[in-house]
Amino acid sequence: MSATTYKKTASRLSISVLGNSLGAFFAVTLGLCVLFDLIFPGYAMNQVWSPLFPGFVWLTWSGFVIGLVESFAYGWYAAIILVPLYNFFASRSLRTIGT
Repeated sequence: MSATTYKKTASRLSISVLGNSLGAFFAVTLGLCVLFDLIFPGYAMNQVWSPLFPGFVWLTWSGFVIGLVESFAYGWYAAIILVPLYNFFASRSLRTIGT
């Protein structure tokens, strides 16, 4: 039997990949919520969006575009905070293990 050695490496996250992924996810989620509000107006969540998205006006094209842009920006904000933290702690945990 041969012994196989594995080198433990921390998988580093990319800010641009996570930023685009989260931004797209948040923008699609906003679009689905707006669609849900149009289909089921009695269960509308549009009052929630105004405090979260400055400039967001319910049921206007400009408000929808502003909401999409701000949703995408929130995704990038999360990535800018999370990726360096993840990369720092992932590399630190490998050093603690002693590899």
